[in-house]
Amino acid sequence: MRLLLIEDDLILGNGVQAGLHGAGYAVDWVENAESGEHALNIESYELLILDLSLPGKDGLQLLHELRAAGNEMPVLILTARDAVADRVSGLDNGADDYLVKPFALDELNARLRALLRRRSGRATPCLRHGELELDPATHTLSLAGKAITLSAREFSVLQSLLENVGRVLSRSQLEESLYSWDETVESNAVEVHIHRLRKKLGKDLIKTLRGVGYLIEKINS
Repeated sequence: MRLLLIEDDLILGNGVQAGLHGAGYAVDWVENAESGEHALNIESYELLILDLSLPGKDGLQLLHELRAAGNEMPVLILTARDAVADRVSGLDNGADDYLVKPFALDELNARLRALLRRRSGRATPCLRHGELELDPATHTLSLAGKAITLSAREFSVLQSLLENVGRVLSRSQLEESLYSWDETVESNAVEVHIHRLRKKLGKDLIKTLRGVGYLIEKINS
C-alpha cells in the first residue's frame, strides 16, 4: 500500500515515514506542495497525508485544487491547526479525515485503515476469502483457523491481491504498492513474494496470467 506524505517538519516527517514503514506501508515523503504535485503526477498513491502549514503553497490550496481537478484519492489532513473553523474548512474543502498534532501513531494507523477500507467498499476490518482471513489492524493471517506467519512484504502483496479479488494486478502495480522511492527493488522481488505465499497458502490461491500479472479469483457462490 503506497502513500504520499507532504510534511515540512523534518523530525515529524522522519518519524511518520518510519512508523508507517513499520506498519507495512510504502511511504514517499516530500516537504512542500509543489513537490507533492510532482509526485502525484508521476506516481500512483492509495492515500495522501497532508500538512496544511507548508512553505509556499498552503496545503489547503493544494487540496482544493486536487478536488477541483476531480482527484478522488482519500486525503487525511495532519496539522497543528486545531480550531473548529480549521477542521470545518479542511473537511469542506475535500479532506476525508482531520487529525491534529500531536497525535499517537496508533491512531493515525487506525484512521488510515478506516479510510482505505471505505475506499475499497468494505465495512468490516478483516479481509476474508474462503477459509482465509487477513486482519490489517493486527497484521495477522489465518487459514482454516490456523495462524500463518508472513513477512511484511508477503503480507502487503496478499493484502493488495485480496483487496482486488477478481482483478489482475501487474508486477509493476505490486512493486509500486510495496516500495517507496528510497528503497531498492530487486528485479524478481514480486515473484519471490508470490512464490513464498504459494508455499504457505497453497499453489492454487494466486493465479498467474503470463505477461499480464497475478490475481486471486472470486469464489463462486
